[in-house]
Amino acid sequence: MAATSIRDVAKLAGVSVGTVSNVLNRPGEVSADSVARVQRAIEQLGYRRNDAARQLRAGTSSTVGFVVLDGQNPFFSEVVRGAEDEASKNGIAILLGNTDEESARERMYLDLFEEQRVRGVLISPYRDISPRLEQLRARNIPAVLVDRFSGDGRFSSVSVDNVSGGRMAASHLIQSGRKRLAFVGGPFDLRQVSDRLAGARVAVDESPREIGIEVVATSALTVEEGIAAGLRILGRMERDWPDAVFAANDLLALGLLQAFVGGGRLLVPQRIALIGFDDIAFARAAAVPLSSMRQPSRTIGGTALRVLIEEADDPTLIPRQTVFQPELVVRESTRSL
Repeated sequence: MAATSIRDVAKLAGVSVGTVSNVLNRPGEVSADSVARVQRAIEQLGYRRNDAARQLRAGTSSTVGFVVLDGQNPFFSEVVRGAEDEASKNGIAILLGNTDEESARERMYLDLFEEQRVRGVLISPYRDISPRLEQLRARNIPAVLVDRFSGDGRFSSVSVDNVSGGRMAASHLIQSGRKRLAFVGGPFDLRQVSDRLAGARVAVDESPREIGIEVVATSALTVEEGIAAGLRILGRMERDWPDAVFAANDLLALGLLQAFVGGGRLLVPQRIALIGFDDIAFARAAAVPLSSMRQPSRTIGGTALRVLIEEADDPTLIPRQTVFQPELVVRESTRSL
């Protein structure tokens, strides 16, 4: 069955197509009688206007694309929630794409959003995709980086200072009396991961005590990878265990915690201190409440959406870099010796 068209509405109401269009877009320019007749025809026929086509003709859109690294990570869920809260204030809907840290899926979503002529794109990129975002900009589709600092300043970005966060996390472990640190995370082509490790190394270098730090690489930032990394650590001779672990995010930390307290083991924090990054809700609800570096996730999402809309409305704006400071949240998992 064919969809009802504006011509069908005009025919039933006994008015011109132009009059129906005016009722839909400029009702103040139409007589009350015509408005009533058109509204009755719309209700009788169940007509729904084609907003997508109307927006394309007008050169604007009421949708924004948001590409996230990992839709299952509660941190990104909160960032999206912040963007949605801000979008609703502006009559904007968000189209969400989850890349699962795959470049091919990232390209697919960007192509889709370009075809849909979205008003702009928020993206937490896997690698540097500046050339692709430049192509979008050339088609009047601005982009804002989320949870990623724009080092070259070509695009606006909203992020936290991951180097500072890594430094604070490692400093906290050192100040709690720990001497042999391990950083668990990866892949390292994710800027967030490499920056957090860089910050941890700064803290180690600054310590007046002799502190060691090793890197335990993971292929993803997931609970499963955290469990696997924890079991690899426990598979060593006990004298070779670290006495503190800084996980690149909370999902890894929760997996590590499962490995360290499973099978009757109670290693956290008595034998191994453990801290994560993001401070997702599960961190404080863990079997051993997890210390973490808190990111203002909803504020990041809301701020990114505001910046994007401002740039969509005024393409001459100079890209800006908004950087928030993370906050150390101390819980039982890093209790001092």
